[in-house]
Amino acid sequence: MNATSSRTRIVAVKHFHFHCRFKVMANENLKVLNALDVAKTQWYHFTAIVIAGMGFFTDAYDLFCISLVTKLLGRIYYHNTGDKNPGSLPPNVSAAVNGVAFCGTLAGQLFFGWLGDKMGRKKVYGMTLMLMVICSIASGLSFSDEPTAVMATLCFFRFWLGFGIGGDYPLSATIMSEYANKKTRGAFIAAVFAMQGFGILTGGMVACIVSAAFKSSFPAPAYEEDALGSTVPQADYVWRIILMFGSIPALMTYYWRMKMPETARYTALVAKNAKQAAADMSRVLQVDLEAEPEKIQEKSPNSFGLFSKQFAKRHGLHLLGTTTTWFLLDIAFYSQNLFQKDIFTAIGWIPAAKTMNAIQEVFKISRAQTLIALCSTVPGYWFTVAFIDRIGRFKIQLMGFFFMTVFMFALAIPYHHWTQKENRIGFVVMYALTFFFANFGPNATTFVVPAEIFPARLRSTCHGISAASGKAGAIIGAFGFLYAAQSQDKTKTDKGYPPGIGVKNSLIVLGVVNCLGMLFTFLVPESNGKSLEEMSRENEGEDEEVTEMESERTHENRSLPI
Repeated sequence: MNATSSRTRIVAVKHFHFHCRFKVMANENLKVLNALDVAKTQWYHFTAIVIAGMGFFTDAYDLFCISLVTKLLGRIYYHNTGDKNPGSLPPNVSAAVNGVAFCGTLAGQLFFGWLGDKMGRKKVYGMTLMLMVICSIASGLSFSDEPTAVMATLCFFRFWLGFGIGGDYPLSATIMSEYANKKTRGAFIAAVFAMQGFGILTGGMVACIVSAAFKSSFPAPAYEEDALGSTVPQADYVWRIILMFGSIPALMTYYWRMKMPETARYTALVAKNAKQAAADMSRVLQVDLEAEPEKIQEKSPNSFGLFSKQFAKRHGLHLLGTTTTWFLLDIAFYSQNLFQKDIFTAIGWIPAAKTMNAIQEVFKISRAQTLIALCSTVPGYWFTVAFIDRIGRFKIQLMGFFFMTVFMFALAIPYHHWTQKENRIGFVVMYALTFFFANFGPNATTFVVPAEIFPARLRSTCHGISAASGKAGAIIGAFGFLYAAQSQDKTKTDKGYPPGIGVKNSLIVLGVVNCLGMLFTFLVPESNGKSLEEMSRENEGEDEEVTEMESERTHENRSLPI
């Protein structure tokens, strides 16, 4: 046998040994991950739901409480002497106050999603929470004599509040998916998201309590009786207290978030430290895990990046599916809030603004939101929690989009019929069902699925991209339709708004949007009952690489002279 043949044989054997070592490492990593997949549901799982869920509770409270006080802000800072109606925020100011948090959320989802994959879930988790605490308090401290300065300061802190909230989306979803067992993983992630419903409900309740307390302590006449006296000076404290309350649940959760260990999947698959992953999980879960080998530094052949051909081939359509469905859902979901004022007025929950004083109006609006949240929003979230691991993500999302389409067209096509006084209760029921099927449908599943189908090293990033796409839809839904839903008749538009396409045509557009969401759902795979590694095909590349090297070695051995 010549020297060249010997060197070839040695190289082949070295390659084979390297990949065998890598395959052994992959199997050792899987011991920890398999133990998590089959672990019984236990107390720590529920603790993790509460810790991650309280972040979402705060997110929803902070994002939606602003809509309860915008009319009050208009009365306080934009009062026009002699006007027959109370002061209201100009369209550009209203859009900024309501929408700047969404812009911050979009930026935060992209940034913290990426950072969560680079630095680890735990390190970044505390940053987002502290940002939310600081900015919640700062939002309520927007002091100045000039309305423009108050609104500018409020918008500044609302943007950074949204930035922190944005980080909570990919991190909470990823952490919960990586802690959960595969049998109940969907319900656990959905339960974290369902805390949004309680956040919206609490926002309404806090506003009710604060406004009721101020209303009884500082009585005031209705606007039509005494325009200036209808807004007492103390009303300025009402909106500040409501906004600042959002810091309390976030602050209470901070200590427990810092005590959570890094997820085993990040430690084992990204940090490549299987021993630490086993030690962390043994400490918090009642699972017997063998001590794993020391950290192995070899680079995985299955380590393609987000912008690689390999990612596009494996997960490109999945990412397209999660981004488009979340984008389309949020256009419809957030624009639905536009029609709440019409519905509240239709059933007599909110009288004409001029018949109330400033604080009384806050009470009426918050009471209406509380009832809507209690009757349709919260039940819809928890129906998803109950059925997601039985029915599956795909069917729930498809069903949700389908019924949202049906009810939206049912509201839009005979819109004139629903505007008749005797038919308004039917309109309210249909509207509530649209909300119900948004939450028992794509509003929950679009959050769950991106946390399950992508590789561990890109999971937080891909969830952040999907969520940011949703927030882009929310911005379009909340503000595009705010203008679009205005009457086509110039004399019937809200003050300061140009004519739009009308409520009927806006509802038809939303029906089409929901129908498109149903079609794009077919790009999203079903992840029910499968492990995260199975869904992301995280070990597939390793096995393919080893098989390829084995075949190369066999071929080289056959070609070598004996």
